[in-house]
Amino acid sequence: QVQLVESGGGLVQAGGSLRLSCAATISIFNFNVKGWYRQAPGKQRELVARITSGGNTNYADSVKGRFTASRDNAKNTVYLQMSSLKPEDTGVYYCNVEGYSGRSYWGQGTQVTVSS
Repeated sequence: QVQLVESGGGLVQAGGSLRLSCAATISIFNFNVKGWYRQAPGKQRELVARITSGGNTNYADSVKGRFTASRDNAKNTVYLQMSSLKPEDTGVYYCNVEGYSGRSYWGQGTQVTVSS
């Protein structure tokens, strides 16, 4: 059973930074795509950033230039470095990994709140 444990969320003022971590219980080499999603109150969950096994990254337009996704294969951990945070970045952030078979797994979510 794959488990993803997220950490690093919290309350930060606008313009501040946070780094989210997502630790997997098995090697992340098993997964083709690793991503971060977020869900704001009353809104649908949306893709924020994704990183492939080859290291290619994609970002939502709203976070380009501010967020950076990365991975540490030795630690089985995926990161999301968030800078220049805005109140509209507030939401629950979820880690997601997708295997080569297409099966995906979700973390429990971590709350990020950006105050103005």
